Amino acid sequence: MVDRPTRVVLEETENAGILRRTSVSHIGFYVPDVPAAEAFYANVLGLVRQADLPNGGVRLGWGTGHHVMDLIPGDQGLAHFGFEVRDADGLEGIRARLKEKGHEVSELDPAYIDFADGPVEGLTTTNPDGTPVHFHSAVWRQGESLADPGRRPIKFQHTTIGTSDVQAMVDFFVNTIGFRISDQLADGRFCWLRSNKDHHTLAVVNVGTPGVLDHYSYDLAEWEDFKAWCDRLTELDVPVAWGPGRHGPGNNLFVFFDDPAGNHIELSAEMEKFYDSHVTYVPRKWSPVPSSVNLWGGQLPTWRNTSEASI
Repeated sequence: MVDRPTRVVLEETENAGILRRTSVSHIGFYVPDVPAAEAFYANVLGLVRQADLPNGGVRLGWGTGHHVMDLIPGDQGLAHFGFEVRDADGLEGIRARLKEKGHEVSELDPAYIDFADGPVEGLTTTNPDGTPVHFHSAVWRQGESLADPGRRPIKFQHTTIGTSDVQAMVDFFVNTIGFRISDQLADGRFCWLRSNKDHHTLAVVNVGTPGVLDHYSYDLAEWEDFKAWCDRLTELDVPVAWGPGRHGPGNNLFVFFDDPAGNHIELSAEMEKFYDSHVTYVPRKWSPVPSSVNLWGGQLPTWRNTSEASI
């Protein structure tokens, strides 16, 4: 008889699903070589410098819209990540729920809110692993959605954080902030959270270490764009680390590669959509096997593990 890991149901409470118009906004990395990382992102993903940061850091984005990332000198690590909240009264609701649960909240530095449709507000807090998380109201994202998907991604799509306590992150992002669980692995070591129609804007995976980035992802829209990008990575001599494949949770196409600092980047297409205003969904529990996270054969990169072997 094969021993199987304990099945875990990640718990949602009454605040799950409050947010329905919140998207990923920006991310900050510590990188040991800022010029090398900037050159990589300019050449591969079409990101351009939008501002200089203190101590030799840079801020990158597309066009004149809100920035996508900060590159900050230092040992490789996750500096912060943020979300744009377009829900009515969403920001004040997040602030109130955080304070009710005893989380410290402060005003977000206006420097993180680049281009506004109108008056913009923001707050910052820390997640259970101590990583700063930003929330802000609507900004101008002129550089997104208008990109040529063969040369530049459509948008920054989602962030996946590594932790040693998935339920604590669910309690924070779902049961306090107001995200909702779309899917989880049945052993409770990986879950995908939504805050708009996309299957996930945030995912959480147990990597045994708190406060790290697992990967982050850009949207390519559709299959034809995805094929063009796989060829483009080859032309640019960027090694593919995982894929092409199709995830079970989210049903999206994927291919992974790394930036010069070792951050895992995903290009994704055909993400599953959820319509919470019309249908009631129950989070699905996928078997924790390689063939769940890659329906096209189950192969895994060296940095991704599942608690069960393929069947």
